[in-house]
Amino acid sequence: MIVDAHHHLWDRARHDHGWLASPGLEPIRRDFTVADLAAESPADATVAVQALNSTSETRYLLTAGGPARAVVGWADLTSPDCGDQLDRLRSAPGGEKLCGLRHLAQDEPDPCWLARPDVARGISAATDRRLAFDILVRAPQRAAGLELAQSLPAANFVIDHCGKPDIGAGEWDPWATWITAMAALSNVACKLSGLVTECPPRPWNRPLIEPYARHVLESFGAERVMFGSDWPVCLLEASYAQVLELTVGLLDGASPTEREAVLGETAQQVYRL
Repeated sequence: MIVDAHHHLWDRARHDHGWLASPGLEPIRRDFTVADLAAESPADATVAVQALNSTSETRYLLTAGGPARAVVGWADLTSPDCGDQLDRLRSAPGGEKLCGLRHLAQDEPDPCWLARPDVARGISAATDRRLAFDILVRAPQRAAGLELAQSLPAANFVIDHCGKPDIGAGEWDPWATWITAMAALSNVACKLSGLVTECPPRPWNRPLIEPYARHVLESFGAERVMFGSDWPVCLLEASYAQVLELTVGLLDGASPTEREAVLGETAQQVYRL
């Protein structure tokens, strides 16, 4: 069973995806629907992930249908009524699909945003409702992500896109040391996703990406790593089929049990599919 633990959907008539106006995003500056996903993805189930800090977008994802059996949505973690927001989302149509939350922390002006006490309070409310939290960071926010995961051992965290190492610039440390530290925490898992778009200006290829994937797999173990396509963002560099082929190739030498974990079972367990 293949579970794609990370993809997006967007309808620009419903929501303002102003970020798509950024230079270089022309190939994905259009709508991407469940029909588009079904045409490209062979996955048996998928997890739709928010692209906007918006409860309205989350409600859209909960009712979008298609292969998305779960949704990583958004609620205002800093609000004292975060728990009430979550209860309203879960009681809304499709609310049973809500499996986790994410905030676009990589875009926050404050690199320590994830370490704020009000954010921890909101994530605790999510934990009480058995929801995971996706950590979306680049280099400036990684320290706060580690502090957050250390401070809430009862919460379940998932690192998106392996913490976005700058592969194109040859970054290794401090990224590799951070991955090791995050993997030492039993409440953290990691998505093997989004790496093709971290390669520019160099052209992506398996030998370029493999050391990063290997470090993630060796640090976390297959039972805490999950495949994500990052479609349609991946289309900036590679097709869905190429990303899946790359992931399968990166698992050469893994046991059947390890391959099954990365390609489906880890996501099923972490997101309670």
